[in-house]
Amino acid sequence: MPGFPTLIMKLSIGMYFFNVIHRGNDMSLTRRRFLGWIGAAGAGTLLGREANAAANVHFKGYPDSFAVLHDITLCVGCRSCEAACNTVNELPAPDKPFKDLTVLDQRRRTTAKTYTVVNRFQNETGGDKPVFVKKQCNHCLEPACASACFVRAFKKSPEGAVTYDHSVCVGCRYCMVACPFEIPTYEYDQALSPRVMKCTMCHPRVINGQLPGCVEACPKEALTFGKRKDLLDLARERIRKNPARYIDHVYGETEMGGASWLYISGVPFSQIGMREDLGVTPAPELTAGALGAVPIVVGLWPVLLTGIYAITQRKEKIAAEESRQAVMEAVSRERTVSEKEMAAAIEKAQKDKEAAIKQAVKHALDDAAKKQQEVKS
Repeated sequence: MPGFPTLIMKLSIGMYFFNVIHRGNDMSLTRRRFLGWIGAAGAGTLLGREANAAANVHFKGYPDSFAVLHDITLCVGCRSCEAACNTVNELPAPDKPFKDLTVLDQRRRTTAKTYTVVNRFQNETGGDKPVFVKKQCNHCLEPACASACFVRAFKKSPEGAVTYDHSVCVGCRYCMVACPFEIPTYEYDQALSPRVMKCTMCHPRVINGQLPGCVEACPKEALTFGKRKDLLDLARERIRKNPARYIDHVYGETEMGGASWLYISGVPFSQIGMREDLGVTPAPELTAGALGAVPIVVGLWPVLLTGIYAITQRKEKIAAEESRQAVMEAVSRERTVSEKEMAAAIEKAQKDKEAAIKQAVKHALDDAAKKQQEVKS
């Protein structure tokens, strides 16, 4: 993909200037906006050294990392893997129950509430039976999401899973742009603390010696969990023994530098929604090419944006102090007005009271004089 580095660079720079242009006269920057600037203008620049290192040596994965082999020829589309994933990860219940197979009538993708989906494809090679394919994060050996993440929220674990730490995530969503498999999704309905959501390969279960939920639930053993190197041997052995049953390729062995989710199939992968145009170059190596084209920017952006951040923090502090002072002055003015109004009201009440007393005394004197006049007469 010769155009991929240029595309990433243009997207980053373009989004940065979009933010600048549309700032208008508002000179205040929140922490999230500032970090978004770093991501847009030079997010990858903070990872320049790491990306260049990756370009020099192809990382072939941790030697004893785990993986999953999906034998597409064995999948029957029962959605047991979806149900297990939902339970293990404590995800919200779907709109339709997992036993409702009418959802297979439409092509689906993963969402923030659904880490894995099974899709159905017609067999274009002439077979009568449809082909079912499970889709989830492929847990690349050199993940594009991790190479695009300047706060290192995504990391490749020694066990094989690509893990995510939402506590450091700033919500820039460059991982979503970078992923060639369109897997990471965003919790748009969570206003206060949205996260990027995706399959975890059940990492917490794996480190405790358990199987991933989907693998454990598969009734047809279409999913096999084990050491990646052993699964590659198993996949090649199945292909060798059954050449008429399988395409002679293990998908995920080399795509984008390799993945921890492997596939073997009886039909061409391009016919079942899987990209065959990715090549074998890992994502960080492509990113390093784009970053190397702008070495001055790579060095200066962190310094420049740190300065912007410091100035902005000072502006926000001054603005907060001015706001507090304005509130205090407003309260003081209201208190003065209230005190004057209260004094006027008291004075008026006093005058009304005195007038009422005088009027009452006058009436009493008039009544007394009237009665005295009546007695005399």
